[in-house]
Amino acid sequence: SAEHWVGTSSSGSGVATAAGFCFACLGSGTGGSIRYPSATCGLSGLKPTYGRVSRYGVFDLAPSLDHVGPMTRSAADCAAMLQAIAGYDPQDPTSLDAPVPDYMSGLGRGVRDMRIGIDRAYAFDGVDASVAQALENAIDQFERLGARIVEITMPSYEELVAAWVMMCAAETALVHHETYPSRASAYGPDLSNLIEHGLATSGVEVARGHILRIEFSQALETLFGGIDCMLCPTMPSPTPTLVQMAAYGADPDVLNAILRYTVPFDFSGSPALTLPNGIDALDMPTSMQIIGPALSESVILRAGAAYQDATDWHCRHPDLG
Repeated sequence: SAEHWVGTSSSGSGVATAAGFCFACLGSGTGGSIRYPSATCGLSGLKPTYGRVSRYGVFDLAPSLDHVGPMTRSAADCAAMLQAIAGYDPQDPTSLDAPVPDYMSGLGRGVRDMRIGIDRAYAFDGVDASVAQALENAIDQFERLGARIVEITMPSYEELVAAWVMMCAAETALVHHETYPSRASAYGPDLSNLIEHGLATSGVEVARGHILRIEFSQALETLFGGIDCMLCPTMPSPTPTLVQMAAYGADPDVLNAILRYTVPFDFSGSPALTLPNGIDALDMPTSMQIIGPALSESVILRAGAAYQDATDWHCRHPDLG
């Protein structure tokens, strides 16, 4: 629908892939910009582990949060794309020097006995009924496929989510220090406002956000010691209209509610796969995430492929009229 939001800064990639103009595209995600366009366009999009895919040549937004990943029409296509782009790059100092597995080879192994975590309060509280029902149906589907659903407790994340804009802004101000404010007239209002926010942020505030990030990431790593991956929505509500999204941006509480499912895993650098899991009353896609510990892309792609072998939500295409 032309009236609906199609995600944030990788929206062109999302629309082009969903419409069939290309096999797949790359997205860049700092707070959700791979997963939001994938969710709103009915795609399978992967934010890989931080450093799994080189960021060399990408113009930074916030370097410690930026990720590059594939946006495709299926988990299997995500695996093929990741195979081509993953690996160590000496030109990116944050690139991980870790072996790249064969992501395609394990896709048919299914999820029998895979431990999939769900924090029902995190995943369902304050969530629209259509999004919640689609996730419940997905949980049931994974159980039918032989997965073990494990009740978990998500580490405390609220303060960290609230700190994301501040932390992103501070890093963005640093990225642009050579041209802002010296060439401020060349900047648009949104980026200018973000940079100004960063310039006004104190070192103590950044330090507090950094400590929250470390505490959350360590707690999440401990949580993953008992499960293979976890499920949650990508967004708490159906795809908003452009008018609704403009209003949401002015309300920090609503914005934090939207960010709660994406931002924590940008801070932790965890791999997260978004994939469609239903259709709402307005014929817009609903979606969910499969999230795993660092470098577990093979596991979450295998889970996503098993789900898509059993369902057809990823085969739906927009009516271009």
